[in-house]
Amino acid sequence: MSIMSFVLIILTIAAKVTESEFSDSHDAKITRLLKKLNKPALKSIKSPDGDIIDCVHMKNHPIYDHPLFKNHTIQMRPSSYPEGMNNEPSDQKKENLVTQLWTTNGKCPKNSIPIRRTTREDILRAKSIESFGKKTSNRFTQPSPVNSTSNDGIHEYAILEVHGKFHGASSIINVWKPYVRTEDEFSLAQIWLVAGPPGDELNAIEFGWQVYEGKYHDNNPRYFIFWTADGYRTGCYNFDCHGFVLVSREIALGGAIANVSTLGGQQYQIPVSIWKDEQTGDWWLKLYYTIFVGYWPSSLFTHLRDSASIIEWGGEILDFKDDGRHTTTRMGGGYFAQEGLTKAAYFKNLEIVDEHNIWRRNEGGHTIMTQESCYNIQSAYHDTWGNFFYYGGPGRNQNCM
Repeated sequence: MSIMSFVLIILTIAAKVTESEFSDSHDAKITRLLKKLNKPALKSIKSPDGDIIDCVHMKNHPIYDHPLFKNHTIQMRPSSYPEGMNNEPSDQKKENLVTQLWTTNGKCPKNSIPIRRTTREDILRAKSIESFGKKTSNRFTQPSPVNSTSNDGIHEYAILEVHGKFHGASSIINVWKPYVRTEDEFSLAQIWLVAGPPGDELNAIEFGWQVYEGKYHDNNPRYFIFWTADGYRTGCYNFDCHGFVLVSREIALGGAIANVSTLGGQQYQIPVSIWKDEQTGDWWLKLYYTIFVGYWPSSLFTHLRDSASIIEWGGEILDFKDDGRHTTTRMGGGYFAQEGLTKAAYFKNLEIVDEHNIWRRNEGGHTIMTQESCYNIQSAYHDTWGNFFYYGGPGRNQNCM
Protein backbone atom coordinates (compact mmCIF):
# COMPACT_ATOMS: atom_id res chain seq x y z
CA MET A 1 0.00 0.00 0.00
CA SER A 2 1.36 3.40 -0.97
CA ILE A 3 1.74 6.21 1.55
CA MET A 4 -0.82 8.23 -0.43
CA SER A 5 -3.39 5.42 -0.22
CA PHE A 6 -2.78 5.06 3.49
CA VAL A 7 -3.29 8.79 4.03
CA LEU A 8 -6.54 8.72 2.04
CA ILE A 9 -7.84 5.82 4.16
CA ILE A 10 -7.00 7.67 7.40
CA LEU A 11 -8.67 10.86 6.15
CA THR A 12 -11.78 8.93 5.11
CA ILE A 13 -12.03 7.25 8.52
CA ALA A 14 -11.51 10.58 10.29
CA ALA A 15 -14.22 12.24 8.16
CA LYS A 16 -16.68 9.45 8.97
CA VAL A 17 -15.92 9.67 12.68
CA THR A 18 -16.35 13.45 12.60
CA GLU A 19 -19.64 13.11 10.70
CA SER A 20 -20.87 10.52 13.20
CA GLU A 21 -19.90 12.72 16.15
CA PHE A 22 -21.69 15.70 14.55
CA SER A 23 -24.80 13.60 13.95
CA ASP A 24 -24.79 12.31 17.55
CA SER A 25 -24.34 15.85 18.85
CA HIS A 26 -27.15 17.18 16.63
CA ASP A 27 -29.53 14.41 17.70
CA ALA A 28 -28.67 15.00 21.34
CA LYS A 29 -29.47 18.72 20.97
CA ILE A 30 -32.83 17.90 19.41
CA THR A 31 -33.62 15.43 22.20
CA ARG A 32 -32.76 18.02 24.87
CA LEU A 33 -34.92 20.65 23.16
CA LEU A 34 -37.87 18.25 22.89
CA LYS A 35 -37.55 17.38 26.58
CA LYS A 36 -37.53 21.07 27.43
CA LEU A 37 -40.55 21.92 25.25
CA ASN A 38 -42.78 18.91 25.92
CA LYS A 39 -44.02 18.81 29.50
CA PRO A 40 -45.57 15.83 31.31
CA ALA A 41 -49.25 15.57 30.42
CA LEU A 42 -52.29 14.82 32.57
CA LYS A 43 -54.05 13.84 29.36
CA SER A 44 -53.17 13.77 25.65
CA ILE A 45 -55.68 14.40 22.87
CA LYS A 46 -55.20 13.22 19.27
CA SER A 47 -56.43 15.92 16.92
CA PRO A 48 -58.01 14.92 13.56
CA ASP A 49 -55.16 16.70 11.76
CA GLY A 50 -52.58 14.45 13.43
CA ASP A 51 -51.40 16.81 16.18
CA ILE A 52 -51.09 15.67 19.76
CA ILE A 53 -52.40 18.18 22.30
CA ASP A 54 -50.93 17.62 25.76
CA CYS A 55 -52.92 18.85 28.75
CA VAL A 56 -50.16 20.14 31.03
CA HIS A 57 -50.80 20.84 34.72
CA MET A 58 -50.38 24.49 35.68
CA LYS A 59 -47.57 23.57 38.08
CA ASN A 60 -45.53 22.51 35.02
CA HIS A 61 -46.35 25.65 33.05
CA PRO A 62 -43.61 26.55 30.51
CA ILE A 63 -43.34 30.07 31.97
CA TYR A 64 -41.40 28.61 34.92
CA ASP A 65 -38.55 27.70 32.54
CA HIS A 66 -37.92 31.37 31.85
CA PRO A 67 -35.21 32.72 34.19
CA LEU A 68 -37.26 35.86 34.94
CA PHE A 69 -40.33 33.88 36.00
CA LYS A 70 -39.17 30.95 38.10
CA ASN A 71 -41.23 32.27 41.01
CA HIS A 72 -43.99 33.87 38.94
CA THR A 73 -47.52 33.85 40.31
CA ILE A 74 -49.79 33.04 37.40
CA GLN A 75 -52.78 35.35 37.07
CA MET A 76 -55.89 33.54 35.81
CA ARG A 77 -57.83 36.70 34.91
CA PRO A 78 -56.98 40.33 34.25
CA SER A 79 -56.95 42.74 37.17
CA SER A 80 -58.49 45.56 35.16
CA TYR A 81 -60.27 46.28 31.91
CA PRO A 82 -60.37 49.29 29.61
CA GLU A 83 -63.37 51.55 29.98
CA GLY A 84 -66.05 50.58 27.46
CA MET A 85 -64.86 47.01 26.93
CA ASN A 86 -67.69 44.63 25.96
CA ASN A 87 -67.52 41.23 27.67
CA GLU A 88 -71.06 40.19 26.80
CA PRO A 89 -71.41 39.25 23.14
CA SER A 90 -74.85 39.33 21.56
CA ASP A 91 -76.30 36.25 19.88
CA GLN A 92 -75.49 37.86 16.54
CA LYS A 93 -71.83 38.18 17.51
CA LYS A 94 -71.69 34.48 18.41
CA GLU A 95 -72.41 33.51 14.81
CA ASN A 96 -69.72 32.26 12.42
CA LEU A 97 -67.02 31.86 15.07
CA VAL A 98 -64.25 29.37 14.36
CA THR A 99 -63.33 26.37 16.50
CA GLN A 100 -60.17 24.29 16.77
CA LEU A 101 -59.93 20.77 15.37
CA TRP A 102 -58.49 19.16 18.50
CA THR A 103 -61.55 20.09 20.57
CA THR A 104 -63.70 17.61 18.60
CA ASN A 105 -61.86 14.77 20.39
CA GLY A 106 -61.88 16.01 23.95
CA LYS A 107 -61.00 18.81 26.32
CA CYS A 108 -58.37 19.44 28.94
CA PRO A 109 -59.20 18.93 32.63
CA LYS A 110 -59.26 21.74 35.15
CA ASN A 111 -55.92 23.19 36.27
CA SER A 112 -54.30 22.27 32.96
CA ILE A 113 -53.53 24.02 29.67
CA PRO A 114 -53.46 22.58 26.11
CA ILE A 115 -50.04 22.62 24.46
CA ARG A 116 -49.39 21.33 20.96
CA ARG A 117 -46.70 18.65 21.25
CA THR A 118 -43.48 19.51 19.43
CA THR A 119 -42.06 16.65 17.34
CA ARG A 120 -38.58 15.89 16.06
CA GLU A 121 -39.89 16.58 12.56
CA ASP A 122 -41.03 20.06 13.64
CA ILE A 123 -37.48 20.90 14.67
CA LEU A 124 -35.89 19.32 11.61
CA ARG A 125 -38.05 21.48 9.32
CA ALA A 126 -36.34 24.56 10.75
CA LYS A 127 -33.14 25.80 9.11
CA SER A 128 -31.29 25.00 12.33
CA ILE A 129 -31.95 24.17 15.96
CA GLU A 130 -30.97 27.73 16.85
CA SER A 131 -33.50 29.22 14.41
CA PHE A 132 -36.38 26.97 15.51
CA GLY A 133 -39.42 29.05 16.39
CA LYS A 134 -37.87 32.34 15.29
CA LYS A 135 -38.62 34.47 12.26
CA THR A 136 -36.71 37.09 10.35
CA SER A 137 -37.32 40.78 10.91
CA ASN A 138 -40.47 41.73 9.08
CA ARG A 139 -40.60 45.48 9.35
CA PHE A 140 -40.56 47.85 6.42
CA THR A 141 -36.88 48.78 6.49
CA GLN A 142 -35.92 45.78 4.35
CA PRO A 143 -34.88 46.13 0.68
CA SER A 144 -37.68 46.55 -1.84
CA PRO A 145 -39.05 43.23 -3.15
CA VAL A 146 -37.75 43.92 -6.65
CA ASN A 147 -34.14 44.39 -5.56
CA SER A 148 -33.91 42.14 -2.53
CA THR A 149 -31.54 39.16 -2.56
CA SER A 150 -32.29 38.10 1.02
CA ASN A 151 -31.90 34.39 1.76
CA ASP A 152 -34.63 34.84 4.37
CA GLY A 153 -37.27 35.64 1.75
CA ILE A 154 -39.24 38.80 1.13
CA HIS A 155 -42.07 39.84 3.44
CA GLU A 156 -44.99 41.52 1.71
CA TYR A 157 -47.90 43.31 3.33
CA ALA A 158 -51.36 44.75 2.89
CA ILE A 159 -52.07 46.44 6.22
CA LEU A 160 -53.70 49.37 7.96
CA GLU A 161 -51.43 51.21 10.39
CA VAL A 162 -52.11 53.83 13.06
CA HIS A 163 -49.64 55.82 15.17
CA GLY A 164 -50.15 57.22 18.65
CA LYS A 165 -50.05 56.03 22.23
CA PHE A 166 -52.09 52.88 22.72
CA HIS A 167 -52.96 50.49 25.54
CA GLY A 168 -54.66 47.94 23.31
CA ALA A 169 -56.36 47.02 20.05
CA SER A 170 -59.04 44.69 18.75
CA SER A 171 -60.74 43.48 15.61
CA ILE A 172 -62.79 40.67 14.12
CA ILE A 173 -60.51 38.73 11.77
CA ASN A 174 -61.92 36.82 8.80
CA VAL A 175 -60.38 33.31 8.46
CA TRP A 176 -59.42 31.68 5.14
CA LYS A 177 -57.21 28.84 3.94
CA PRO A 178 -55.06 30.50 1.27
CA TYR A 179 -52.87 28.55 -1.15
CA VAL A 180 -49.19 28.72 -0.15
CA ARG A 181 -46.71 27.74 -2.86
CA THR A 182 -43.95 26.04 -0.84
CA GLU A 183 -43.51 24.84 2.73
CA ASP A 184 -40.96 27.63 3.34
CA GLU A 185 -43.47 30.36 2.59
CA PHE A 186 -46.44 31.43 4.69
CA SER A 187 -49.62 33.48 4.48
CA LEU A 188 -51.17 35.08 7.55
CA ALA A 189 -53.56 37.63 8.99
CA GLN A 190 -52.81 39.30 12.30
CA ILE A 191 -52.74 42.24 14.69
CA TRP A 192 -49.40 43.84 15.61
CA LEU A 193 -48.76 46.05 18.66
CA VAL A 194 -45.38 47.70 18.28
CA ALA A 195 -43.18 50.04 20.33
CA GLY A 196 -39.63 51.32 20.19
CA PRO A 197 -37.31 52.48 17.41
CA PRO A 198 -36.67 50.28 14.35
CA GLY A 199 -33.81 47.84 14.78
CA ASP A 200 -32.62 45.91 17.81
CA GLU A 201 -34.78 47.83 20.31
CA LEU A 202 -38.10 47.10 18.59
CA ASN A 203 -40.78 45.46 20.78
CA ALA A 204 -43.75 43.66 19.20
CA ILE A 205 -46.73 41.53 20.20
CA GLU A 206 -48.60 39.61 17.50
CA PHE A 207 -51.67 37.40 17.23
CA GLY A 208 -53.44 35.92 14.23
CA TRP A 209 -53.85 32.88 12.01
CA GLN A 210 -51.33 31.55 9.52
CA VAL A 211 -50.85 28.81 6.93
CA TYR A 212 -47.24 27.66 7.26
CA GLU A 213 -46.47 24.08 6.25
CA GLY A 214 -42.77 24.46 7.02
CA LYS A 215 -43.65 24.96 10.67
CA TYR A 216 -46.83 22.94 11.19
CA HIS A 217 -46.46 20.09 8.63
CA ASP A 218 -49.72 20.86 6.81
CA ASN A 219 -51.64 23.68 5.14
CA ASN A 220 -54.33 24.19 7.78
CA PRO A 221 -54.76 27.72 9.12
CA ARG A 222 -53.66 27.85 12.75
CA TYR A 223 -53.75 30.29 15.64
CA PHE A 224 -50.38 31.74 16.49
CA ILE A 225 -48.79 34.30 18.76
CA PHE A 226 -45.38 35.89 18.46
CA TRP A 227 -43.40 38.35 20.53
CA THR A 228 -40.00 40.00 20.43
CA ALA A 229 -38.22 42.54 22.61
CA ASP A 230 -35.14 43.06 20.40
CA GLY A 231 -36.16 43.49 16.79
CA TYR A 232 -36.80 39.77 16.12
CA ARG A 233 -33.30 38.64 17.14
CA THR A 234 -35.02 36.65 19.90
CA GLY A 235 -38.64 35.95 20.76
CA CYS A 236 -40.67 33.18 19.20
CA TYR A 237 -43.88 31.60 18.00
CA ASN A 238 -46.29 30.08 20.51
CA PHE A 239 -44.31 28.00 23.07
CA ASP A 240 -41.14 27.56 21.01
CA CYS A 241 -39.53 29.67 23.72
CA HIS A 242 -40.93 30.86 27.02
CA GLY A 243 -42.66 34.15 27.66
CA PHE A 244 -46.40 33.97 27.02
CA VAL A 245 -48.49 32.81 29.98
CA LEU A 246 -51.35 30.64 28.69
CA VAL A 247 -54.21 30.27 31.18
CA SER A 248 -57.11 29.01 29.04
CA ARG A 249 -57.77 25.28 28.72
CA GLU A 250 -59.78 25.92 25.55
CA ILE A 251 -57.19 27.40 23.18
CA ALA A 252 -54.12 25.53 21.89
CA LEU A 253 -51.64 27.95 20.34
CA GLY A 254 -50.47 26.48 17.04
CA GLY A 255 -53.61 24.37 16.89
CA ALA A 256 -55.48 23.96 13.59
CA ILE A 257 -58.69 25.88 12.91
CA ALA A 258 -61.70 23.76 11.98
CA ASN A 259 -63.86 26.33 10.15
CA VAL A 260 -62.66 28.43 7.21
CA SER A 261 -64.44 30.82 4.87
CA THR A 262 -65.45 29.68 1.41
CA LEU A 263 -65.49 31.52 -1.91
CA GLY A 264 -68.98 32.95 -2.38
CA GLY A 265 -70.19 31.18 0.76
CA GLN A 266 -70.07 31.05 4.55
CA GLN A 267 -67.61 33.39 6.26
CA TYR A 268 -65.87 32.55 9.55
CA GLN A 269 -64.11 34.90 11.92
CA ILE A 270 -62.19 35.37 15.17
CA PRO A 271 -62.95 38.27 17.55
CA VAL A 272 -59.60 39.32 19.08
CA SER A 273 -58.73 41.80 21.83
CA ILE A 274 -55.28 42.65 23.23
CA TRP A 275 -54.91 45.21 26.01
CA LYS A 276 -52.66 46.35 28.80
CA ASP A 277 -53.79 45.54 32.33
CA GLU A 278 -53.42 48.89 34.07
CA GLN A 279 -52.71 47.29 37.46
CA THR A 280 -50.07 44.73 36.46
CA GLY A 281 -48.81 46.19 33.17
CA ASP A 282 -49.21 42.79 31.45
CA TRP A 283 -50.68 42.52 27.94
CA TRP A 284 -53.76 40.26 27.83
CA LEU A 285 -55.12 38.30 24.88
CA LYS A 286 -58.85 37.55 24.70
CA LEU A 287 -60.72 35.61 21.99
CA TYR A 288 -64.45 35.17 21.24
CA TYR A 289 -65.25 38.09 23.58
CA THR A 290 -65.16 35.91 26.71
CA ILE A 291 -62.11 33.60 26.64
CA PHE A 292 -59.05 34.97 28.44
CA VAL A 293 -56.29 33.14 26.60
CA GLY A 294 -53.33 34.47 28.56
CA TYR A 295 -50.86 37.31 28.79
CA TRP A 296 -47.41 38.58 27.91
CA PRO A 297 -45.77 39.79 31.17
CA SER A 298 -44.69 43.42 30.90
CA SER A 299 -41.20 42.52 32.18
CA LEU A 300 -40.50 40.76 28.86
CA PHE A 301 -40.31 44.17 27.23
CA THR A 302 -38.67 47.56 27.39
CA HIS A 303 -40.76 49.98 25.31
CA LEU A 304 -43.98 47.94 25.56
CA ARG A 305 -43.84 48.21 29.34
CA ASP A 306 -45.36 51.64 28.84
CA SER A 307 -47.55 51.53 25.72
CA ALA A 308 -47.65 50.68 22.03
CA SER A 309 -46.84 53.42 19.53
CA ILE A 310 -48.05 51.57 16.41
CA ILE A 311 -51.03 49.30 15.81
CA GLU A 312 -51.30 47.32 12.58
CA TRP A 313 -54.01 45.04 11.19
CA GLY A 314 -53.76 43.05 7.99
CA GLY A 315 -52.09 40.38 5.90
CA GLU A 316 -48.52 39.25 5.30
CA ILE A 317 -46.89 36.66 3.06
CA LEU A 318 -43.32 35.39 2.71
CA ASP A 319 -41.93 35.08 -0.85
CA PHE A 320 -38.72 33.20 -1.63
CA LYS A 321 -38.81 33.87 -5.39
CA ASP A 322 -37.31 30.43 -6.04
CA ASP A 323 -37.85 30.69 -9.80
CA GLY A 324 -36.99 34.39 -10.05
CA ARG A 325 -40.63 35.37 -10.34
CA HIS A 326 -43.14 36.52 -7.75
CA THR A 327 -44.71 33.77 -5.67
CA THR A 328 -48.21 32.46 -6.36
CA THR A 329 -48.83 32.30 -2.61
CA ARG A 330 -52.18 33.91 -1.88
CA MET A 331 -53.10 36.39 0.82
CA GLY A 332 -56.45 36.30 2.61
CA GLY A 333 -59.12 34.91 0.31
CA GLY A 334 -56.78 35.13 -2.66
CA TYR A 335 -58.74 37.98 -4.28
CA PHE A 336 -58.07 41.71 -4.38
CA ALA A 337 -59.86 44.03 -1.96
CA GLN A 338 -62.21 45.44 -4.61
CA GLU A 339 -63.79 41.97 -5.04
CA GLY A 340 -65.52 42.49 -1.68
CA LEU A 341 -67.37 40.13 0.63
CA THR A 342 -66.99 36.34 0.16
CA LYS A 343 -63.96 36.82 -2.12
CA ALA A 344 -61.63 39.27 -0.42
CA ALA A 345 -60.75 38.75 3.25
CA TYR A 346 -61.66 41.38 5.85
CA PHE A 347 -60.90 42.87 9.24
CA LYS A 348 -63.88 44.62 10.80
CA ASN A 349 -64.74 46.57 13.96
CA LEU A 350 -61.22 47.98 14.28
CA GLU A 351 -60.85 49.44 17.77
CA ILE A 352 -58.07 50.79 19.97
CA VAL A 353 -57.53 51.46 23.67
CA ASP A 354 -56.18 54.99 23.98
CA GLU A 355 -53.63 56.29 26.49
CA HIS A 356 -56.48 57.12 28.91
CA ASN A 357 -57.50 53.43 28.94
CA ILE A 358 -60.71 54.07 27.01
CA TRP A 359 -61.88 51.57 24.38
CA ARG A 360 -63.07 53.30 21.21
CA ARG A 361 -63.42 52.86 17.48
CA ASN A 362 -60.28 53.39 15.51
CA GLU A 363 -60.31 56.45 13.33
CA GLY A 364 -57.92 57.24 10.53
CA GLY A 365 -54.64 55.50 9.87
CA HIS A 366 -52.97 54.79 6.57
CA THR A 367 -52.66 51.72 4.38
CA ILE A 368 -49.36 50.05 3.45
CA MET A 369 -49.02 47.85 0.38
CA THR A 370 -45.54 46.59 -0.52
CA GLN A 371 -46.69 45.59 -4.03
CA GLU A 372 -50.20 46.79 -4.80
CA SER A 373 -50.33 44.78 -8.03
CA CYS A 374 -49.86 41.57 -5.99
CA TYR A 375 -51.84 42.27 -2.80
CA ASN A 376 -53.92 45.31 -1.88
CA ILE A 377 -56.17 46.80 0.78
CA GLN A 378 -59.18 49.15 0.81
CA SER A 379 -60.54 50.63 4.03
CA ALA A 380 -64.03 52.03 4.66
CA TYR A 381 -66.68 52.62 7.31
CA HIS A 382 -70.00 50.82 7.85
CA ASP A 383 -72.66 51.34 10.54
CA THR A 384 -72.44 47.68 11.64
CA TRP A 385 -68.84 46.83 10.76
CA GLY A 386 -67.44 50.13 12.03
CA ASN A 387 -64.04 50.88 10.58
CA PHE A 388 -63.09 47.91 8.40
CA PHE A 389 -61.13 46.92 5.33
CA TYR A 390 -60.95 44.29 2.65
CA TYR A 391 -57.53 43.01 1.65
CA GLY A 392 -55.72 40.20 -0.15
CA GLY A 393 -54.59 39.10 -3.55
CA PRO A 394 -53.43 36.19 -5.72
CA GLY A 395 -49.75 37.01 -5.82
CA ARG A 396 -48.29 36.43 -9.26
CA ASN A 397 -50.52 37.67 -12.10
CA GLN A 398 -50.09 39.58 -15.36
CA ASN A 399 -49.35 42.77 -13.39
CA CYS A 400 -47.29 41.08 -10.66
CA MET A 401 -44.41 39.08 -12.06
